[in-house]
Amino acid sequence: MTFATVDPTTGRTLRTFNPHSPEEVEARLRRAEETFRTYRHTALAERAGWMRRAAELLDGEADTYGRMMTQEMGKPLEAARAEARKCATACRYYADNAERFLADEPVDTAPDKSFVRYQPLGPVLAIMPWNFPFWQVVRFAAPALMAGNVGLLKHAHNVPQCALALEELFLRAGFPQGAFQTLLVDVAGVRRLIEDPRIRAVTLTGSEGAGRDVGQRSGQQLKKVVLELGGSDPFVVLPSADLDKAVETAVNARLINNGQSCIAAKRFVVTEPIHDAFERRFVERMRHAVVGDPLDAKTEVGPLALESIRDGLHTQVERSVAAGAKLLLGGFKPSGPGFWYPPTVLANPPPGSPAYTEEMFGPVAVLFRAKDAQDALRIANDSPYGLGSSVWTRDEAEQRFFIDGLEAGAVFVNGMVASDPRLPFGGVKASGHGRELARHGLLEFLNIKTVRLVGPSAAPPAKPQAQASE
Repeated sequence: MTFATVDPTTGRTLRTFNPHSPEEVEARLRRAEETFRTYRHTALAERAGWMRRAAELLDGEADTYGRMMTQEMGKPLEAARAEARKCATACRYYADNAERFLADEPVDTAPDKSFVRYQPLGPVLAIMPWNFPFWQVVRFAAPALMAGNVGLLKHAHNVPQCALALEELFLRAGFPQGAFQTLLVDVAGVRRLIEDPRIRAVTLTGSEGAGRDVGQRSGQQLKKVVLELGGSDPFVVLPSADLDKAVETAVNARLINNGQSCIAAKRFVVTEPIHDAFERRFVERMRHAVVGDPLDAKTEVGPLALESIRDGLHTQVERSVAAGAKLLLGGFKPSGPGFWYPPTVLANPPPGSPAYTEEMFGPVAVLFRAKDAQDALRIANDSPYGLGSSVWTRDEAEQRFFIDGLEAGAVFVNGMVASDPRLPFGGVKASGHGRELARHGLLEFLNIKTVRLVGPSAAPPAKPQAQASE
């Protein structure tokens, strides 16, 4: 496998990187295991200091990191800068809250004394995608490192500069050698890592196919695995919605990150009384979205990250139209260099077609006409995925109906789905299992240990230094 920075705007290869040799991988694995033995005993206050320093670096060098992301995967520069700053927010969140999250929890089992203690598992392998090359990594690394684990990153092959910069970031912040390392390895190398007993848990953000493979292999090794996979998020609009706000948010929710986001709204389910007005405004706004150089502040949509992504998306559109979907906008593959694709709108694809059942990973929106709220919920849930969802209504009864009824890991009412360090993040069905962020993301990589001291005179031992406050 080639690890290379390929400019998505031109298709030109800018830099290449040699993969790590088996000997280098072994050395890094050994270093991770050795580092964990001591790192797990560092004081939480010390870890928090390093994590706050990482946040300072992310904030202070957001432009440098942002340009690196834009160069490697094509997202608009301001969005890339914002991604670096969001990573800083997550680092501070875990630095501020890890001690509280990890504190012993007493349990009343009188006359005995019992409590739950949280302890790290060990080296955690993170298999991460290219679409948010810093955020996807930090939302794993910040809780894992604060919990006392060490991390090994296998990043996507097209963002090697970001992958190596993240390793350097944590070293510069003060974390010890071996606490966070990047591995430039291919798929076969990943499979060997999952099988290695020194890897104690695995987390993957990626496609459904990758999730099935990693989940199966991790299960065979009886290893904890967190899977954050694809999404085909519904965006439901009902008659009482603020239509102007719903349309503007719908466009932003579809075009964010050039349409390459698991939680981007992809299926727009609109009820009869307002469907035509929504469609007219939505298509017009998509038509006027600014496509261009991601370094230009006016650009709303840059190129897709890879030629294979662009070509695969176009094939999905063609197959959907051939199956009966109506093409309202876009739907063509531009000539010339770069991996460009225009904002595209499809309407009412038939069940079984790609636009109905598959994730469309790019600036392609799919409109559905629903008879009423009940029909809208049926269409929204008629998907193999269940990551995020958004519903637009000012009717409280309808809000309750969709909050309870939507099959998704998140429901946003009158707002765009977004990840937040304070809220658990993950999905159901083919969107995976396990949770990232909030306290839930930290608990995924811990041994939740039950302690019971039998007898009325038993007293719990003092907490280890790693769990003490300084």
